[in-house]
Amino acid sequence: MQPQRHLLITGGAGFIGSHVVRRMVLRYPHYRITNLDKLTYAGNLENLRDVEDKPNYQFIRGDIADPVFVMNLFVTHRFDGVIHLAAESHVDRSILEPDDFVATNVLGTVNLLNAARVVWERDTRCRFHHVSTDEVFGSLGDTGFFNEQTPYDPRSPYAASKASSDFFVRAYGHTYGLPYVITNCSNNYGPNQFPEKLIPLAINNVRHLKPVPIYGRGQNVRDWLYVEDHAEAIDLVFHKAPNAATYTIGGSNALRNIEVVRKLCAIMDEKLQRPPGTSEQLITFVADRPGHDYRYAIDSTKIRTELGWVPRTSFEEGLRKTIDWYLNNTDWLDHVTSGEYLHYFERMYANR
Repeated sequence: MQPQRHLLITGGAGFIGSHVVRRMVLRYPHYRITNLDKLTYAGNLENLRDVEDKPNYQFIRGDIADPVFVMNLFVTHRFDGVIHLAAESHVDRSILEPDDFVATNVLGTVNLLNAARVVWERDTRCRFHHVSTDEVFGSLGDTGFFNEQTPYDPRSPYAASKASSDFFVRAYGHTYGLPYVITNCSNNYGPNQFPEKLIPLAINNVRHLKPVPIYGRGQNVRDWLYVEDHAEAIDLVFHKAPNAATYTIGGSNALRNIEVVRKLCAIMDEKLQRPPGTSEQLITFVADRPGHDYRYAIDSTKIRTELGWVPRTSFEEGLRKTIDWYLNNTDWLDHVTSGEYLHYFERMYANR
């Protein structure tokens, strides 16, 4: 008899969250999976059409920044596991509107921790998995990697809000005995990502022959992790990691932004049957983001050796799969880019 669990996945209608929800619903049919999402601009239930009718899945709309709502939710449903992905995540917007990031990323996390602490009553069979980012570590120079011992040095309001939430999770573990694990991941990419981020923004703009904005000269380096590989890592850590463990998760694909966009442009020319070099001409360098971290790179040795996880998807393969998904789902893309929010970002880039 397989063990029954009731998992709460926060932010499950978002990019990474929807892939985690799908994996958990399909892989663990004996679990109950509750998806909690506020459905802000980046949350989209269309991301989960293929599992919305599964008997072990339910969706609840709500805001983790509301402490009464969160406490009542835990008391009613008696979750025994949380995978916490709900977060404001776009660095540019955190620079313009930092208060929203404090409300969701810090206070929202504390509300979840308080509810779990009360309902679980030190039940070590329960688990709070906090999904965080490598941006809490700051910026690397030309060499080196982030790992689980890297000191925190957040440089943006987004990074500061995630660093704060990481510390609250650890503090609740130490003070109240709350069972937890933390993962810090590198830049994710793949299907269903809202086109404020570099790769889907570039795909959408190239598709429409619009300028593709690149900060500075495109020399900033990021480690790219295919979202389904990340979902597999979250699954492993939630189920197999020892209590109070932290893992850094990266795709071993550290590339300069300009390299990423040039690769993307070449594949788009191929897919759209345009003359080679057509899309690359759309690259437009814009004034750099304030406080833009130079380089991120992840050392994933710990999760590889302890849990046996390795990223299965090379960047070339993942990029092609991502482009294919967006080109095959233009209705989804047109729908999410039809609102005022995308125009807001277009104006922001234009003003730099």
